[in-house]
Amino acid sequence: MAPRASGRENGSRGLSRSSDAKTGAKTGRSVPPSGLGRAVPSDIPLARRSRPAPTGRPSLASRFRWTLLGSLLVGALSAGLVLGPLRPWLAPPPVAGLNARLSSDGRLLGHLPYPEALADSLVSFAPGLELRAEAASALAAMRRAAAADGVNLSVISAFRSLDLQRHLFFDVGAERNQSPQDRARVSAPPGFSEHSTGFAVDLADGGRPDTNLSTSFETTPAFSWLSANAARFHFLLSFPKHNRQGVSYEPWHWRYEGSTEALRLFEPAHRLIGSPP
Repeated sequence: MAPRASGRENGSRGLSRSSDAKTGAKTGRSVPPSGLGRAVPSDIPLARRSRPAPTGRPSLASRFRWTLLGSLLVGALSAGLVLGPLRPWLAPPPVAGLNARLSSDGRLLGHLPYPEALADSLVSFAPGLELRAEAASALAAMRRAAAADGVNLSVISAFRSLDLQRHLFFDVGAERNQSPQDRARVSAPPGFSEHSTGFAVDLADGGRPDTNLSTSFETTPAFSWLSANAARFHFLLSFPKHNRQGVSYEPWHWRYEGSTEALRLFEPAHRLIGSPP
């Protein structure tokens, strides 16, 4: 039988355990019984103690993706900056057979683009002359008012199809030995004429046929009457002197703006007011 430990030995062991406990309480560490190993901090979780430290470097695949994305963004921005201003010059000319490009505001040789009126929106008010129904009605009222004042207001031209405008611009220009730039001062390229909308007319003085389609029309009673009264019938002079479009002065050319559709079509022309020609 093993000898029983004496009271002194038991007291020494109890004292040792008590000292260890006190040491652990002071240091905040968990102290195992003597002889079982080194003390381990109790305030650090095991998961954190066992997790490997991060390297701080992204993977090769991640770096490749970010590099590719950056290259695509830089390429797109570069293309926009370079090709944006050049886009009008890279696109085909807007009118076949005319080596001219659109300006930044959409004009071609000074003229704004206009669509061709649909056939079912036009009415005939004289042999070979057609207008939009609302424009034709206003024109008839205006001519009656002029006649009541002793003015013979006649109509030379109204709606023109794209084919007719093409003939007037190219064929007549060639007959008169005019360059496209010179021709554009007196006639719009096809697709850029107010006449194609069915809202524009060329007017004349029936008593002064010598002034037809001439700046001398401004000296006639018809022009004086129009200047004083045309606005009452929603007609406006399209190309006054020194107009911002750079088109030659045409005292005979008037357009109707008395409907929502007409106002929408001619609104870009109004925006040119105050801008350089």
